[in-house]
Amino acid sequence: MSSRTDTDTGTDTGFGPAEAGGRHATTGARRTEAGTHPAQARPTGPHPTDPLPTGAHATAARTGEAITTSALHAAATGADTFPGVLREALNRRGLSLERVSERLRGRGIAISQATLSSWQRGRSQPERARSLRAVEVLEEILELPAGALRSLLGPRRPRGRTTPAGDEGAALQILGEDSVVEKALGARFRHFNQETSSLVVHDVVTIGESGTLSGISTTNVLRAGQAGADRVIFVLSFDDEAAEPVDIRVTCGRLVEATYLKRLKSLVLEIHFGRELAKLDTTVVSYAVDVSPSETPATHYERWSRTNLHEYLQQVFFHPGALPSDCHRYVREKVGDPPRAQRRIPLSDTHNVHVLTSRCKPGVHGVAWEYGQGTGGTARADGTGGTDGTGGTGGTDGTGDRPG
Repeated sequence: MSSRTDTDTGTDTGFGPAEAGGRHATTGARRTEAGTHPAQARPTGPHPTDPLPTGAHATAARTGEAITTSALHAAATGADTFPGVLREALNRRGLSLERVSERLRGRGIAISQATLSSWQRGRSQPERARSLRAVEVLEEILELPAGALRSLLGPRRPRGRTTPAGDEGAALQILGEDSVVEKALGARFRHFNQETSSLVVHDVVTIGESGTLSGISTTNVLRAGQAGADRVIFVLSFDDEAAEPVDIRVTCGRLVEATYLKRLKSLVLEIHFGRELAKLDTTVVSYAVDVSPSETPATHYERWSRTNLHEYLQQVFFHPGALPSDCHRYVREKVGDPPRAQRRIPLSDTHNVHVLTSRCKPGVHGVAWEYGQGTGGTARADGTGGTDGTGGTGGTDGTGDRPG
């Protein structure tokens, strides 16, 4: 099992035993339809009695009440925009871009998958006559009211290739296109934690008696790149479909959103600092996530970072009844790349391993382990199992972790 976390400052991925500026963690939660449910959250911090923000996220985080799919998408994916409505409709109908392109061709309209992908990301928009006709047909294919998409189109954009924003481009370089983090954040991905960056990140992963992920806690020191920064977003992703986040505790900061997206096996956390930061001010955010028992032993934990970290500390604590036979650290240039710079690390007499990296460069940083035949079977130690370098919590500097 693996998990990751993403934020504008960083991402955590690879819960196994989860991004720009934050962490994203994924847990192997059971797959369901496109619906979501909020994890049980116990927000704490300097302002526990502050009035709660209105909206689906505040309800989910503070009360644990169910939220509707439409409310979630409107709040989490920017579904009041053309890209957001298009994404939501595609998800609801369960149609791939390839299938939609085929249906359009069947109506005499040639629109490529790449173009449809660009539309749903907001990188470009339909403007020419053929494209506008395609939008009208899309409304029929996706069973939307007439004009539901066409009415959301903005003014014509200047010609020429649109270059992703700096932080978005850095995240895409590490995560790749169509990552779990991008899908989980929707329209918010483009400006993912751009106001802050992570300086120091400390991840603690706990492995239970069965060798599966039990919990993860993270402390993230953030610095504001501009005045007015007041929040950070993390995305935690899990590979094991049997695991789900069951409890969330925030000890530094104030939790205002905790939404678990079952279809993506990802948890989105939004944590407010309790004040607006001046430029170059620092703040500390700390949170912990407990995970329900899963079915597959964890074999690795990763964090991806889109920017340099002053210092990154990874710790993995093993249950005495599920000690690994071998542990090693590794680095990936980007998600999906083969691991390099592998090096064995010793298990201490208190049953934990750690990796401390100073001047941590952008990329994916992980710890992998394998068990002998007697503990939950033989687990892989190749550092795979995470999704896109997200999967835990995310900071504002584009780092992330993923245990798996």
